[in-house]
Amino acid sequence: MSGVGSPDFFYREAQRLGYVARSAFKLIQIQKQYKLITPGASVLDLGCAPGAWLQVACQNLGPLERGGSVVGIDIKDVKVPSSHCDSRVRTVCADVMSLLKERARALSPQGRGFSVILSDMCPSVSGIATKDAALSCKLGMRALSLAVGKISSVDSDDFEIEQFLSGIETDADETGVLKHGGNLVIKFLENEDVPAFGKFCKLRFKKVSWLRPKATRSCSREIYLICQSMK
Repeated sequence: MSGVGSPDFFYREAQRLGYVARSAFKLIQIQKQYKLITPGASVLDLGCAPGAWLQVACQNLGPLERGGSVVGIDIKDVKVPSSHCDSRVRTVCADVMSLLKERARALSPQGRGFSVILSDMCPSVSGIATKDAALSCKLGMRALSLAVGKISSVDSDDFEIEQFLSGIETDADETGVLKHGGNLVIKFLENEDVPAFGKFCKLRFKKVSWLRPKATRSCSREIYLICQSMK
């Protein structure tokens, strides 16, 4: 089966255009709709393997003279793709779940934080819906915590948020690594707890949206939380 709506279309297009994975088209659509990455931006890509989002992020930095940077972090050792990437892209092998905010911040230009944080992290799907959903929320919570800093009950009355946080927040650094006015993208697997994240983010960002990109496989429960302009 072929066509724009078929799973095979994006795979073929990725090969034709030099992207290392079809997931590139998810970020391409996000960028086209929300324009999160501007020329000269500093971008942190959490769970960057195999590197497709590194490619798209770099393409949106503008010409080399505009500056900017893209830092990819993954538990795997990821090689920077040769196409669509330049000297402004680098990768770090680290476990995001145990990554200290201080270390993450040090990876940004002048150690001042990032203007965009992208999280395409997803658990290895077991097929057990409740287990996969819980792991997805845990990864999403970690990305959110790295971005905005320590989250307390003062910030949210959502029990789910506090419960997820209690299981991962061991970093004494209370300051996030996302700059004021910065943008954040987090992937989740749809489940009953996911809306709580959007509700919380509405307190921290000027605009919050949900998107299921066209390149998402029909069998997938993936959905993206798009947060614009951190207050």
